Amino acid sequence: MKNRIHAILGTTALLFISSFFMTSSIVELSGRTDWILAAKRYIAYALVFVFPCMIATAAVGRSLAANRESALIQKKQARMRFIAANGLLVLTPLAIALYMLALRGSFGPLFMVLQLVELMAGATNIYLLTLMMRDGFHLSGRLIPRQTSRIE
Repeated sequence: MKNRIHAILGTTALLFISSFFMTSSIVELSGRTDWILAAKRYIAYALVFVFPCMIATAAVGRSLAANRESALIQKKQARMRFIAANGLLVLTPLAIALYMLALRGSFGPLFMVLQLVELMAGATNIYLLTLMMRDGFHLSGRLIPRQTSRIE
């Protein structure tokens, strides 16, 4: 049961963060300031759901890893620390700053630089969360590592 809860929470977190990235990318390419403001509002308000989801995912994952030792678990734990730091110290302040700038209609160079940093940090977390999911599949036995075939 814990495995299923962890998988659901982790997938939900990854979907939220991916939606933030895709929404920001699409509205920035559109150039429509009303869409950009709506996207920044969505992201800022959705953080209320993302934080508990990420915290619960980490807590259940820690519980699943208790009494287990493996290099894969250690990798996942190290990645999770980076993901959490990136989310709390980089992405959250950027999301709030970008929303505040959008509310004021300030879409100049500062907004663009902050948006670029947010997209890079978001892409990093999406990549790392995807690796976490892959490693979770390996740990649960749902994904078996590929065997390299030899031609003899």
